[in-house]
Amino acid sequence: MDTKLESTIEVEKPSTRTVEEIYQEMKAKLHDVVPEFELRYKAELVKEILELKAEKNAVILGHNYMEPALFHTIPDFKGDSLELARKAAATDKDIIVFCGVKFMAETAKILNPDKTVLLPSDKAGCSLAESITAEDVRQLKARFPGVPVVTYINTYAEVKAESDICCTSSNAVKVVESLKSDTIIFLPDEYLAKNVARETGKHIIFPVVRNGRMELPADTELDYQIIGWRGRCEVHEKFTVDDVKNARRQFPDVVVLAHPECSPEVVEAADFSGSTTAMVRYVEKSPARRFLLLTECSMGDNIIAANPDKEIVRLCSVRCPHMNQITLEDTLKALQLNQYVIDVPEPIRVRALRAVQRMLEIG
Repeated sequence: MDTKLESTIEVEKPSTRTVEEIYQEMKAKLHDVVPEFELRYKAELVKEILELKAEKNAVILGHNYMEPALFHTIPDFKGDSLELARKAAATDKDIIVFCGVKFMAETAKILNPDKTVLLPSDKAGCSLAESITAEDVRQLKARFPGVPVVTYINTYAEVKAESDICCTSSNAVKVVESLKSDTIIFLPDEYLAKNVARETGKHIIFPVVRNGRMELPADTELDYQIIGWRGRCEVHEKFTVDDVKNARRQFPDVVVLAHPECSPEVVEAADFSGSTTAMVRYVEKSPARRFLLLTECSMGDNIIAANPDKEIVRLCSVRCPHMNQITLEDTLKALQLNQYVIDVPEPIRVRALRAVQRMLEIG
């Protein structure tokens, strides 16, 4: 991706750069978002990580939600889930260090069974991924036989294995339309499913499980076209229309960007909705000066660091407790100890691979 946010400190020859040089480069970019005393300490960690990365023939992937001192220094590639999945599929390195959350690292392992995949923290889970199980999907498939299953990338490998195709927030509509099916099962994000239904003009229903049985709502219409699930992201579900109204009241010129995991009402109230990478590109290309991002808050700091001429309205205090687990300290320890190796059982990996590959083929 050719965006400002993709730029990073030069890492080709880490051994030739001193801690002081790394610190000065970090200070030039991050002085407005990271305290100076913290930068000095973290510059030492960065140097150690870059040296170990070269020594162990590793690649580091960094999601857009990583904290700035990590995001702008050690990753070889940065972006959203779709972009990082592509980079994982193409790497020739022996070790993949995924600075993201568990389902992302699992996706990298699904695509690279012969490589070592490390997740810097064993606490980096995902509330959305945990909202659905493989058994839930099997029950849905039994209740709606023959209906194709689209699974959001924010799911664990066992759920992907029960799916026909995966999608991300950036290509969800494209994936749904590619199936050319009158009815689809779209899992597990309730709000993303509703936003896809809204954009494609489809009617959506949400089955429920009671006493181990799949039931349809009593008022279900016969012409439903999307079967959803009541999973939500614990970050994006917190944003409200009042947040948008209050921001516009205080900053009349603000441009509001909402992630598709926000509620349809919030997406409707925003000026733009898209994946994290789409939001980054929007900010970079827009002539506007002031923006409100309705997504994980650390991304605002990353955008400010890369675009000092832009202003991010600081109304957001919502951090993802799982993404926030990934630190420079734990990334260094992961490389030192080969810690928190991600493994996916081969029967599950092979089935999940088909769904992920179909997504990558669509783009």
